[in-house]
Amino acid sequence: MKNNIQLYRVLEKRLPPSDKRSLVLLTGARQTGKTTLSKTRYSNLRYLNLDAPENREAVRGISSSLWARDIGAAVIDEAQKEPVVFEKVKFAFDDGALSFSILLGSSQILLLKKIRETLAGRVSIYELWPLMMCEILNDSATPLRKDPLVDSLFTAMHCDDILGDQPGVLLDDENAMRQRAQDYLLKWGGMPALTALSENDRRQWLKDYEYTYLERDVADLARLDDLLPFRKFQRLAALRSGCLLNYTELARDAAVSVDTARRYLEYLRLSYQTIVLPPYYSNLTSTVIKTPKIYWLDTGLLRYLSGMQEAAVGSIYESMVVSELLKWMKTMGHEGDLYFYRTRSGLEVDVILESPAGVIGMEIKSRKMLAAKDTTGLKEIASVIGKRWRGGLVIYAGNEIKRIASPGIWAVPSHRLFT
Repeated sequence: MKNNIQLYRVLEKRLPPSDKRSLVLLTGARQTGKTTLSKTRYSNLRYLNLDAPENREAVRGISSSLWARDIGAAVIDEAQKEPVVFEKVKFAFDDGALSFSILLGSSQILLLKKIRETLAGRVSIYELWPLMMCEILNDSATPLRKDPLVDSLFTAMHCDDILGDQPGVLLDDENAMRQRAQDYLLKWGGMPALTALSENDRRQWLKDYEYTYLERDVADLARLDDLLPFRKFQRLAALRSGCLLNYTELARDAAVSVDTARRYLEYLRLSYQTIVLPPYYSNLTSTVIKTPKIYWLDTGLLRYLSGMQEAAVGSIYESMVVSELLKWMKTMGHEGDLYFYRTRSGLEVDVILESPAGVIGMEIKSRKMLAAKDTTGLKEIASVIGKRWRGGLVIYAGNEIKRIASPGIWAVPSHRLFT
């Protein structure tokens, strides 16, 4: 990674121009680069940070009728810190005096509450996620040369058409660059600030992030008097990334009630720390498991919280793949939903992507070599889904794209799918 360079964020091309009549909410986890992206995209606008008490006091003193004159089109950071801002922006926007503003914040629950109360029907919501593998590979402030292969999964194309023209293997240099981007993501995750730091400083940054998250985001969400039970729960949840979500077990190990465990996990989800993947059981069979799975969103934070510092074991690799799928889908605004499939007899498909065009099944293997049994679940679910089946992928740590089974089941290296 290059030092001190602002990497290009794919979301930038979806954000509306400031000359378009629009109100924008940009949210996401703390430290994902919302402020930097907004300042880059809207360098012509005033920047106002409401984390500063004096700024909050100042905006409280501005009347709604004078908001457009005194503040005007602006980037308003930590907007949830001063709720009256939403009402004043609404007044100026509805009055026609204000045509554009972008509101930033990481406290999703507070932001969305104010949006529902004040700006419903007026605001477009965008989410900025940690760096994706393609952004890490790009290693530049300039746009990507082309979208990664994963984007094709959200079209109407069959996997045979998506992958049939792809080269089986890449030349050493090109393959090595993509592999390095994946290795970085698996080890450090996608928090932008880490790219310019030494390895020791990255470890310290991740440690500091946990404390900042606990003291600020969780405090905003829950107003907890004692953060120790939540911190213990947070670490236990990280250790279960990629596993079925058992609230009773989590509550027991964290020494909290089941209701508290449910509430804590909702805090983690709302602050963009975890993903809860629902089971896919519509019109299939009564033997499917209907318990969701939990994944930690960022692999760097997952490693720090869980203490798993060795090579990318199965749960870390699987979490990375699920996270990359979600990040691309959400960043690009693609229609679709992610699920997993498992029966009581043990038959499993790690990810099912359901979109208006049909269904793609995905198995995730952290191995470099595959076995015939790796396609068993995909074949089974393809036979049940029928005509809506668009194909299957076995996403793995190898180097070759190849068709390995019918109907339309392919082996695809993760470092080629996401770059």
